[in-house]
Amino acid sequence: MSTPDDLLTDAAVDAAVTALAERNAHHFEAMDDAQRQEAITTWRDLAVAVLTAARAASGGAEGDPEEGGRAVIVFEDAAPEQVAVHVSLFPQPQETPEGDVLVTPAQAAALELLDGIAPEEDEPA
Repeated sequence: MSTPDDLLTDAAVDAAVTALAERNAHHFEAMDDAQRQEAITTWRDLAVAVLTAARAASGGAEGDPEEGGRAVIVFEDAAPEQVAVHVSLFPQPQETPEGDVLVTPAQAAALELLDGIAPEEDEPA
């Protein structure tokens, strides 16, 4: 029996990236090595975002702000000494006519956490 967390295993993410590479094989073959690496990185980010959304959605309610929302943060080793951060919010934040953004309490906490760990503009990431 699988669980929602199984969607974020290395095997699941790798399978999603492979599927994207196969779907885009005609473009991939025409790329040089640097472009291929960039495409794989992009597809990995996309796969993690989609699988994170699927994982969050499989955990219960659809994310009605009145019923509560979700914020899923995934920290993933990207390269030596680098960490990729993926964030999915359910439901999607909505902008009001006044320019405010409506988020659920869980989403606000996640955004505050991310803001607190983000490097300052003058310090390296």
